[in-house]
Amino acid sequence: QVQLVESGGGQVEAGGSLRLSCAATGSESNANVMAWHRQRQGRQRSLVALITSVGMISYADSVKGRATISKDNAKNTMYLQMDRLTPEDTGVYFCQFKEIGKSEYWGQGTQVTVSS
Repeated sequence: QVQLVESGGGQVEAGGSLRLSCAATGSESNANVMAWHRQRQGRQRSLVALITSVGMISYADSVKGRATISKDNAKNTMYLQMDRLTPEDTGVYFCQFKEIGKSEYWGQGTQVTVSS
């Protein structure tokens, strides 16, 4: 059973930065995809960024140029650095861990609030 521990959320002023972390433990698969999803109030959860175990990266258009996703494969820990935050970045950020061809897991979410 994979467990995900998220950290790094909080309140920040517009224009500021934050760094989210997600540590995955319990996986026996080296082939995986880790991703951050954001859910704004009243809206569906949407992909922010993802990174695969072989280093492929993708960003949502809304964060391109402002976000950097990275991963420490030895620790199975993913990071999301977000800069020049705006109130539109406010939401609950969920970590997703998907073992290729197997199961997927979700973290409990971490709240990010950007004040104007």
